[in-house]
Amino acid sequence: MTAQLRDYQQRAIDELYDWLGNNVGNPCLVLPTGAGKSHVVAALCRDVLQEWPETRVLMLTHVKELIEQNAAKMLEHWPDAPLGIYSASVGSKKIDSITFAGIQSAHKKVGLIGHVDLVVIDECHLVSHKQQGTYRSMINGLKKINPKLCVVGLTATPYRLGHGLITEGDALFDALIEPVSIEELVSRKFLAPLRSKVTESRLDVTGVAKRGGEFIEAELQRAVNKPDKTAAVVDEVIRLAGDRKAWLFFCAGVEHAESVRDALIDRGVLAKSIFGHTPTAEREQIIADFRSGKIKALTNANVLTTGFDYPDIDLIAMLRPTMSPTLYVQMAGRGMRPKGHTDHCLVLDFAGVVSTHGPVTSVNPPKKAGEGNGEAPVKSCPECHELVAIAARECSSCGYEFPAPQAKKLELHNDDIMGASGNELIVSHWWWRKHVSRASGIEMLAVSYYTDDMSAQPVLEYLPVLHDGQPGQRALQLLAVMARHSGALSALDQHDLTDVARELNGGKPPQKIRYRKDGKFYRVTRRDWSAADRARGAAAAGAVVSAQVA
Repeated sequence: MTAQLRDYQQRAIDELYDWLGNNVGNPCLVLPTGAGKSHVVAALCRDVLQEWPETRVLMLTHVKELIEQNAAKMLEHWPDAPLGIYSASVGSKKIDSITFAGIQSAHKKVGLIGHVDLVVIDECHLVSHKQQGTYRSMINGLKKINPKLCVVGLTATPYRLGHGLITEGDALFDALIEPVSIEELVSRKFLAPLRSKVTESRLDVTGVAKRGGEFIEAELQRAVNKPDKTAAVVDEVIRLAGDRKAWLFFCAGVEHAESVRDALIDRGVLAKSIFGHTPTAEREQIIADFRSGKIKALTNANVLTTGFDYPDIDLIAMLRPTMSPTLYVQMAGRGMRPKGHTDHCLVLDFAGVVSTHGPVTSVNPPKKAGEGNGEAPVKSCPECHELVAIAARECSSCGYEFPAPQAKKLELHNDDIMGASGNELIVSHWWWRKHVSRASGIEMLAVSYYTDDMSAQPVLEYLPVLHDGQPGQRALQLLAVMARHSGALSALDQHDLTDVARELNGGKPPQKIRYRKDGKFYRVTRRDWSAADRARGAAAAGAVVSAQVA
């Protein structure tokens, strides 16, 4: 029996087909870590080859583990797939109708590979936003053979440090397609939530220089790799870990990882380290021992961020300060696979990366190098509910003066990393309406959540679905999720926001929401529907897709 797609994985493919049918260019599918990108790739390749047998597909990525994972899933979905692997690290140089290749092995073999119709790039945030690098060089070479070549990217982090979104500038990719969010995957138990605790020990990076927007590794190691600090961090991890079984440490460099490993061993914790130069056989044995429980703790430096999946990791210690949101999300993502023995993963952030980048559910893209004028986050005026820039001191619509900001305390609460801390509201009903910005004239959707206590203040949420850029894309993604779960899929077929609001008002609201209070403004961080509502929403979505195909 061949593997089957989950509904959101099929949704990703459907939205990709829809985009390709209505646009010219190269789209990128944004799927959270753990969403199953390899299954989406496999189904895409299968569909394309079975519909058009003469098509040639090239799947590119940068690490051996991802090549092997993607190839294995391809055979799960299509056991007889015409599959070749071209990778020196895997030990195969076979080219077929579907070829999974390592970029290091393939980028100089354009003539050998020949005509390709579709290139799929996993971890495509590594593709340069300039006309340079191995990926861009290879794509340019393949386009000389086939000018109609289409490129599809996949990533969980569609941005690059020092540049911003991977669709900006002289980018290879033209659009981001975001079919599912971390929140939806967690709420449906496809991902495990992260929990974070306040740590007493903090790694100090004062005075550490940066290059290309990131800390210089040599200076970073000198700052954090100190015996007294390492001892304090390891003692705290042991104290907070309790009976957790699989601990993963992200360290600032090789020497730092070795120091942490040795400190763990000195305290009776079985620990090993993995680095980029670790021989393949030794690395595989260490990982096998970690999975089997022979080793409790694994320390690493810049290695186990992609291509490494062990679901039962239940403690992550972040000892690697970074300015890269991509690295932060990749580190956190190692703990989000559903586990066989617990319902969450504990994250101990000694490096302050959560404070730097925010919850993994709402990481903002990095700004371009040398620029401080990126698109500002918004806040709501408590008097007229106008959305204004987060830094605004006065409302542009009614003149309300915002209170002076208070200095932030860089402290974590137990669930900050998921962006879910705050209050809970049991929802009795909701009300949607179209809201027009008085300052810009841009239309958006507004929804108020009510409880049975009529004296309670409703929680108001804005969805800027017509805004440009990432805010608009995220709002549209959220709207689709809410329409499905509420049973109001017809809202997505409307063209006027008044009609969208009318359809949603006929849908079923979530049972409860979680929200944070920011001054007098409430920001919704989670919406919980019943399992039955989610099932009905998935069935309705499937019926719509089937009708479209028919």
